[in-house]
Amino acid sequence: MQSNHRAAPFGPAVQGRLRVILASWIFVFSLLFTAFGTAADAQTYSFSSVTVAGNQRVDSGTILSYAAIPRGQPVSAAQLNSAYQRINESGLFESVALEPSGSTLRITVVEFPTVNRITFEGNRRVDDETLANTIGSRSRYVYSANQAEADAQAIAEAYSQTGRVAARVTPKVIRRGNGRVDLVFEIFEGDIVELERVSFVGNKAFSDSRLRRVVESKQAGFLRQIIQRDTYSEDRIAFDRQVLRDFYLSRGYVDFRINSVQAQLARERDGYFLTFNLVEGQRFRFGNITTSSEVPEADAQAFQDVIRVRSGAYFSPTDVENTIARMERLAIQQGLDFLRVEPEISRNDRALTLDVNFKLTRGPRVFVERIDIEGNTTTLDSVIRRQFDVAEGDPFNPREIRESAERIRALGYFGNADVQAREGSTPQQVVVDVDVDEAPTGSLSFGGTYSTSSGIGLVANFKETNFLGRGQTVNLSFSGASESRVYQAGFIEPAFLGRDVAFSLNLGYYETDNANSEYDTQNANFETGLTFPLSEQSTFKAKYLLNWTDMQIDSSVAGGIVTAEAARGGLFTSAVGYEFTYDSRLTGLNPNAGVLLSFGQDVAGVGGDATYVKSSARAIAQTKVWNEEVTLRATVQGGAISTFSDYDTRVTDRYLLSNRVLRGFKPDGLGPREIDNATNGGTTSDALGGKFFAAAQFEAEFPLGLPEEYGIRGGVFYDVGTVWGIDGATNVAAGNSVVQNDPDLRHVVGLSIFWDTPIGPLRFNFSHALKKETYDEVQEFDLTISTRF
Repeated sequence: MQSNHRAAPFGPAVQGRLRVILASWIFVFSLLFTAFGTAADAQTYSFSSVTVAGNQRVDSGTILSYAAIPRGQPVSAAQLNSAYQRINESGLFESVALEPSGSTLRITVVEFPTVNRITFEGNRRVDDETLANTIGSRSRYVYSANQAEADAQAIAEAYSQTGRVAARVTPKVIRRGNGRVDLVFEIFEGDIVELERVSFVGNKAFSDSRLRRVVESKQAGFLRQIIQRDTYSEDRIAFDRQVLRDFYLSRGYVDFRINSVQAQLARERDGYFLTFNLVEGQRFRFGNITTSSEVPEADAQAFQDVIRVRSGAYFSPTDVENTIARMERLAIQQGLDFLRVEPEISRNDRALTLDVNFKLTRGPRVFVERIDIEGNTTTLDSVIRRQFDVAEGDPFNPREIRESAERIRALGYFGNADVQAREGSTPQQVVVDVDVDEAPTGSLSFGGTYSTSSGIGLVANFKETNFLGRGQTVNLSFSGASESRVYQAGFIEPAFLGRDVAFSLNLGYYETDNANSEYDTQNANFETGLTFPLSEQSTFKAKYLLNWTDMQIDSSVAGGIVTAEAARGGLFTSAVGYEFTYDSRLTGLNPNAGVLLSFGQDVAGVGGDATYVKSSARAIAQTKVWNEEVTLRATVQGGAISTFSDYDTRVTDRYLLSNRVLRGFKPDGLGPREIDNATNGGTTSDALGGKFFAAAQFEAEFPLGLPEEYGIRGGVFYDVGTVWGIDGATNVAAGNSVVQNDPDLRHVVGLSIFWDTPIGPLRFNFSHALKKETYDEVQEFDLTISTRF
């Protein structure tokens, strides 16, 4: 039988001897620890005086206050060590020593030196001034090793934000004597680490190329030396996350989220691969849209009538916010203070709809106590205050404060504008704090222009958008090409007499010296007007115009009509007019479509020589189709001049179509002309212009399959239009006749190449006229570029 107990490794005798030995060692160690502890406790000092040496800038009393050593009392070694630590951790000294000598304690310090000069070496991409604003160390201040290391890290981070993640910065000190040092930051900038690829995972509704046009981060392309958004930046990626979310939410993807953003550095550390991991979710439409009221004075039906969103449209938080704004404005008009509109959203996953009920409730009685503005050294307080729809004492509305903050930022006067509301002197009052950081608002530029129609020209422009801090715009410009010169001056007061009315004043002088025409012109122009907002998307402008025009001709070649019109000399035109504009492209409810409508008339005859009514209308529509990859545009416009009091129009009054209105033809390349029938084939003069014109443009813009970072897209277009009708038919020279005095449409088709370059957008048009006349002047290629440098 086996035993269940193991045999002991040692016998009883051996075990007894081991216990005796172990107890002996424990006793010995106890005696030693007791002796050492007694010796340590016995190491005490007593100082009748404490002296300080080595300090030059720091007062001795300050050092003694850090040490806190009592006089004539026992001081342990631990207390001396604590005193040393307090002095050392003050950050004022390079080294500290405490030396007990009898009843005297001597504290010897070596102060940090003073920074004599700060220099940067090795920086070519970032200038010294920018780097100096990045660091905390300053000349004539005490040198701190910790601060120098922090500055080196800040400089490296600044380079990292520009894509140079491999940048290294080493702070070094050069001692100059007399407690002074030079602080040198040695910088190795490294190469730019670009975004080699920006991709998306999980996107089904929109392609990678469409989403790349949404985000600010761009892939590096052949313009990598110019484009500055193809480098890795955490701040830019954080912004991209927000704009992607806004993009999807505004299109009905209410469950959209970004799971992660991965930035993978290539093995060679010369490029990043940026990947956005998305979850699009289902796309929802508006379901039933209703209004309910818990406020007896608020009629739900009246508020229901101001809703512009309709069932079946794709859901957008912007539409809901715009509806709330309309309802709150209606409440103000009806005198219903503190009315709040709370949207209640019910989700129907089966039908993929969201029912919205706008509930009218009574909000808390909170008033605006005051509006405090800080940071504006140039801009007047009144310019900022007029961006608020509320004043001191008005009911507080958080949405109105948010909208006011956006209007302040949209002014363009400030680099940063922070608007916050806080509790005032009582819980029923709030104080609105506005903190702004002003930015430059003036510009002086010199540049050049080029187009196939007017050739090479020079441009000089001065513009100030916040003149004298009053929010006024002043503009002076000059442009001159081989055949024309333009001098212009303009002024805009956006709040005329403190009202929401814009006052404008424009002066201009124009000269044409057309080498290919039979006449030159001089034109002086004065225009002033008031622009009134009619709604969120429409404006009405009332204006007055005064114009002087003169013509000079070469009588040896000019036709009879032009000769007779030039013989009338300089003429004055005095006119009053108006213009109505409706524009939903920026504030409309559909993020993919927009409409611009305008109609205006000028009535000449308020004094002056000319008597006519000039009417013009224009309609532009745009939408995006095929998952927003293709943009469709349509433009229809026309004009008519009706004369009275036996006034005959001149070529300077009539419509002359440019190649931007009807592509495929040179400027003034079609329309009524006077033809010399005696010449073989008929020699034509310049276009005479027409009293009527009509034109329509239809075009589509689409991707070409090239990398998005190249900024190159394609397009096709179809234009149709004409200009006709003149006065002065009795002035036709003998043997001549006038053509195109009746509406006869021209048709043009073409291809376009759009190229977004750092120097501006280029457009190449290749046109072919399907229908034209022999006397028309066609233009099969057109390129326009405008840039300033």
